[in-house]
Amino acid sequence: MAKRPTLIVAEPEPAEALSVRKLVLETAKFNVLTAHSTREAIDIFQSFPNASLVIAVEGNRIDCEVVTKAVKEAIPKMPVIVLSARDGLRVVQADYHVSSHEPEELLRIVRELLGDPRTFAP
Repeated sequence: MAKRPTLIVAEPEPAEALSVRKLVLETAKFNVLTAHSTREAIDIFQSFPNASLVIAVEGNRIDCEVVTKAVKEAIPKMPVIVLSARDGLRVVQADYHVSSHEPEELLRIVRELLGDPRTFAP
């Protein structure tokens, strides 16, 4: 039986109780560990090095460059996806750059990398 992939998502704390991004990923049957600061993202990554990939979202208290660098120094092959509302943000070590306004594209990339947990045997 395949286990559900675990994603680490570093994103600014949402104004609402839960982020839409977290809901989209969990509805797609991915396990999501959420960090609301650069330091928390790195701490979670160090505590869960078997996570499947890391998503860093540009915003208040999240430095995508620092998160990506920490991940790539520890596990160079770990996929890192950077989300930004700005077209110009490029994090050199990131594997993918996606608009934070395109949850479908984020989900497509995550499924391309990890498979679709909805199809894993129970």
